[in-house]
Amino acid sequence: MRLDGRRQSNNVEDRRGRSGRGLKLAGGGIGGIIIAALLVWMTGGNPLSVITGSSSGLFTEEQTGDYTPTQQEEEYALFAKTILAGTEDVWTEEFKKLGKTYVPPKLVLFTGSVQSACGGATSQTGPFYCSGDQTVYIDLSFFEQMNRQMDIPGDFACAYVIAHEVGHHVQYLLGDLTEAHEQMARMSQSKANEMSVRLELQADFYAGIWAYHDNRMFNSLEEGDIEEGLNAASKIGDDYLQKQAQGYAVPETFNHGRSDQRVKWLKRGASTGDIKLGDTFSPAYSSL
Repeated sequence: MRLDGRRQSNNVEDRRGRSGRGLKLAGGGIGGIIIAALLVWMTGGNPLSVITGSSSGLFTEEQTGDYTPTQQEEEYALFAKTILAGTEDVWTEEFKKLGKTYVPPKLVLFTGSVQSACGGATSQTGPFYCSGDQTVYIDLSFFEQMNRQMDIPGDFACAYVIAHEVGHHVQYLLGDLTEAHEQMARMSQSKANEMSVRLELQADFYAGIWAYHDNRMFNSLEEGDIEEGLNAASKIGDDYLQKQAQGYAVPETFNHGRSDQRVKWLKRGASTGDIKLGDTFSPAYSSL
């Protein structure tokens, strides 16, 4: 990607170097843990990280002394701030077209574990968005894992991850995220999983929308960038990940979408730039 000379967002909170420790919930007990886990699950995270992350499932954060990030980590931090700024510019413009005002999410950088309004989470959760505080959370080591462990190289692949989480914030501002979560609370597990897939595929679409308009505004895309994003989408599909982990896929447990679906919706957004084409809720589930 061509990012030289681009501005960086100042809507970033750096919590790197803090560690999480267990915090007992006053009057909460296991019920509080379950609620926190559900909140993390509903915002795209791994609920097990809440339960296993500490004895209580939640964290407080404390400074553990001087923290010195590596040069690579600092480069990732600068990159994340630049991509976040790009999402701010794109979505501000897109919301104006809709007659709405875009309120950007905050980005929190952390290491190890973090406390959000959706509960405690560890790095194993991966990047996630919490609507409770309208914040995207990222442990920058995830980008290195993408490159070295998941065979997902490229700067655009990392940008796609950020843009996808910001896509959930767009859903929140438009009311779709809250409405979907309210419906999921009344659904069976299998139907709730299907609704989750619809949310995730739309967030992929919105990541593509960002790519299209960021390139239009800043000429940011280079040859091969979109392919990097499509490769990333294909390798974080539920079917691909389940087959890698256990040798087979269980479709009724999917909550992010198959690889081909994620590629399809990211590509649709990136090739059209038309937000009106991103309805993942009306079509039959089998046709997504």
